[in-house]
Amino acid sequence: MRVSGVFSMEAAALYTFRATEGDELSFNKGDILKITNMEDDPNWYTAELHNRKGFVPKNYINLRPHAWFAGRISRNVAESRLRQRECGAFLVRESESAPGEFSMSVSYGDHVQHFKVLQDRGGQYYVWEELFPSLNELVEFYHCNSIARERTVLLRDPEQFARRPHHAHALFDFTPQHPTQLRFLRGDVIELLDASDPLRWRGRCHGHVGFFPPEYVQPIYHCQ
Repeated sequence: MRVSGVFSMEAAALYTFRATEGDELSFNKGDILKITNMEDDPNWYTAELHNRKGFVPKNYINLRPHAWFAGRISRNVAESRLRQRECGAFLVRESESAPGEFSMSVSYGDHVQHFKVLQDRGGQYYVWEELFPSLNELVEFYHCNSIARERTVLLRDPEQFARRPHHAHALFDFTPQHPTQLRFLRGDVIELLDASDPLRWRGRCHGHVGFFPPEYVQPIYHCQ
């Protein structure tokens, strides 16, 4: 695969490698390389380190893929993926407006915010003032420090979202077709009692309890 943009993943050097050809890239054990191309040779990848580029032997490195890297998707697709996710859910995608650069899309609970990930002349990544040598380190920093300025929003990995929402907004009127179903109107707030079934949820609204199709509602998530 060709790793579009600058890279779609990073790799940790398992061993020290010294280049013997002009198009190879030297590195030390423990270095974090940016992988830029994986398709030209089955045994060699193209990588970048300290603003130097070259070929590296794939058996000397350990790829570090991340579930949060979405590759080349649009802003609208990013919003669609994050719209029903809890506050702090995020993904990193290739920038639509600036090829080779990145954007970070973050769920604020009630909407999705987009951040441009910039690079200085030394290749350091940043969103605000803090600089990071790799995209991974930038993401790790905002797991513990709010990426938002107006409220607290910490990035959260997918495995952190086992907890389900407690309430949902009704997007449409729902008229029951069965006595066990729950009637509600667009704009009602429904208390979610069971959202484990992807085909039908159970909730309480206006003192009544019943089942309803999840596509009729928008889960409510809150940031601090």
